[in-house]
Amino acid sequence: MNNDTKKLVWEPPFIQPHRMGEINKFGRARLHDNSKSSVYGVSVIELIRRFGSPLFVTSEKQIRSNLRNTKKAFERRYGSVVHGWSYKTNYISAVCNIMHQEGSWAEVVSAFEYEKARALGVPASKIIFNGPNKPKFIIERAVAEGAQIHVDHLDELQLIETVAREQDKVVPVILRLNFDTGYTEPWSRFGFNIESGQAHQAAKMIALSSHLNLTGLHSHIGTFILEPRAYAEQVRIMCKFMRELESNEDFCIDTIDIGGGFASQNALQSVYLPPEQVVPSINEYADAICTALLEGTQYRRQVGRELPRLIFESGRAVIDDAQSLICTVVGTKRLQDGRRAAILDAGTNLLFTAYWYNHQVHTTKPCEGTVADTVLYGPLCMNIDVMRHSVQLPPLSQGDNLVFSPVGAYNNTQWMQFIEYRPNVVLVHETGECSVIRMAEDLSVMMQQDRLPEHLSMPFPDTGAMNRLLNGSISVRRS
Repeated sequence: MNNDTKKLVWEPPFIQPHRMGEINKFGRARLHDNSKSSVYGVSVIELIRRFGSPLFVTSEKQIRSNLRNTKKAFERRYGSVVHGWSYKTNYISAVCNIMHQEGSWAEVVSAFEYEKARALGVPASKIIFNGPNKPKFIIERAVAEGAQIHVDHLDELQLIETVAREQDKVVPVILRLNFDTGYTEPWSRFGFNIESGQAHQAAKMIALSSHLNLTGLHSHIGTFILEPRAYAEQVRIMCKFMRELESNEDFCIDTIDIGGGFASQNALQSVYLPPEQVVPSINEYADAICTALLEGTQYRRQVGRELPRLIFESGRAVIDDAQSLICTVVGTKRLQDGRRAAILDAGTNLLFTAYWYNHQVHTTKPCEGTVADTVLYGPLCMNIDVMRHSVQLPPLSQGDNLVFSPVGAYNNTQWMQFIEYRPNVVLVHETGECSVIRMAEDLSVMMQQDRLPEHLSMPFPDTGAMNRLLNGSISVRRS
């Protein structure tokens, strides 16, 4: 045999059921090499050697590039623009501080997120405080420190007024609105509805208060919005409402906050076409929004009044492709229907977004063998722990590594401590150096919050004493 001849890869035989009359939705098996041996310029093997598997890997360079390009798209179309980094998207401290170094404010939706932003050094004046649950203690702090408070419901409005009166302050507030754009399902559970008159009623209450001042309007029309015209209609409705307020009440609105919801290059399970064909560019979003805003505020320019500041709270589109998840195959099998399957050391406890995205999956070694329909399972003891229900992959073996991407949005915040420890999260610096930005959990971390009553401190009591008690050889005093 010629030594130069490439050795064939042996595959175990299997039976593939042949279903007559069915169309193969995958077409011909893809033979091109889909592997990637590195992420963000760093070897996968080296990353696993240093930090273990599974492993989240985050790119500082990609975050900064994404954010700069996003802000530039809006700033060149509309002068006064602020990006609010949505903490709920990914609130690992290093990620947040990269955003803040690039000039982003903090957009928070809970007492925890507010306190975290302040602990990271964000001035209260650069915190956008959203969310439907703001207990009195955190409203007191936000009012005292001068945060940008968005009002979600009437009870909250009254609570803010009470705190403002107690602190003898006039508190600027931003009114959250909801309405039907005709493009997306209205998020009517948040804010005050325009069509029903709730929003006008809330504005009237603020106008009558000596401790509140309405300075801004906010709305968020949904998530993963694929139609830029939805944002254009959102802005038109908000500008119309703003003009009505400024005509009828003594208001001067200085902020229009359009929320977030821009899509990333991930593939929604409900969308047939690939993301590169359906996801608009950031310039398309910016063009629709800024054009509508300039048209809707033309009446201000005609009388020489300053235009309102535009705030947008993009999270997913900025962070998603800046993080990948590396994992390892722990076992393989054939399913009853003949398909290949692999069990991974990472599951939906870590990649919660696998429930609604078909994340890209890459092998880390060159493709060898026949590409076929494969199911990827996580390590959890529950049937719904599926990382991909169907993906075309070459034969996998125990110890092989896979890379899931993009995964930067809503996984480091929605992951679960369930059955398995959560792993290291590392950052690839702009210099190429790597460092841990969130340490892996271990038993001490998981038991730190547990408290054992004294009578439960011993898991297995003296069985001999227990038996004697049951047999009546030990007397028990009864009252």
